[in-house]
Amino acid sequence: MGIFARLAQLIKSNINDMISTSEDPEKMLNQVVLEMNQHLHEAKKQVAVAIADEKKLAKQAEQEASNAAEWERRAMMAVKAQDDELAKEALARKREHDGLAEQFKVQWQKQKQAVDQLKVALRALNNKIEEAKRKKALLISRKKRAEAQKAIQATMSGLKNASAFETFDRMENQINQIEAEAEAGAELAEEYSGDVLKERFAQLETTAGAEEDLVSLKRKMGLLPPEPEPETQQLRVDQEYEALDDAEREELARALEELEAEQQAELRMKR
Repeated sequence: MGIFARLAQLIKSNINDMISTSEDPEKMLNQVVLEMNQHLHEAKKQVAVAIADEKKLAKQAEQEASNAAEWERRAMMAVKAQDDELAKEALARKREHDGLAEQFKVQWQKQKQAVDQLKVALRALNNKIEEAKRKKALLISRKKRAEAQKAIQATMSGLKNASAFETFDRMENQINQIEAEAEAGAELAEEYSGDVLKERFAQLETTAGAEEDLVSLKRKMGLLPPEPEPETQQLRVDQEYEALDDAEREELARALEELEAEQQAELRMKR
């Protein structure tokens, strides 16, 4: 099988089928293109040899035509010298070279025609190889894109697995339970430590500001009477204190002492 036939068969082969049977399509495509380039290189060498033969035949035809012309010149010299026998021999030699020149010319014309056909075939094969290279790049790009999509799908499938998220939910429930137990323990500690009254006063201080703002707004709008005089306020406080029993007065005194102790501690820390 000639180089052109082998190269044509390689190019005409179904590359997709070759890829499907290959473990590594990219490696297979690179190998195919490498073989194509090798065959193309051999084809170019054979075309170059054919061109050289064509040029050689052309020179031989020219040389034989030149030899025929030279023997014709010699025959003319013999005629001028009135030597007809010598002139006949020179003309006979001229006919020999004319015959050789014609044969070489015919061979050269056939070789030239063959070389022209080889050049056309070589250009066509070169174009086919370039097309194969472009197709190779496209197929490799498709392969890589398919691999990337496959990896993405695998990742998405892993994300769809609910086991990981169920673990988070289970951990959250456990933490909620721990927080609830801690809050319950704190409430029990307050019950047994006698800090309930302190907590009540803290809540009262939190809501007192909003209540006072509401009362001030209503007085500003004329919906409540003006703010009483300071003596009246003091009298009301005294009355409320007198209404407390002994146990409540003791708890109030203890709470005020703790509050004053906390304020003293804060002042010492600031100093």
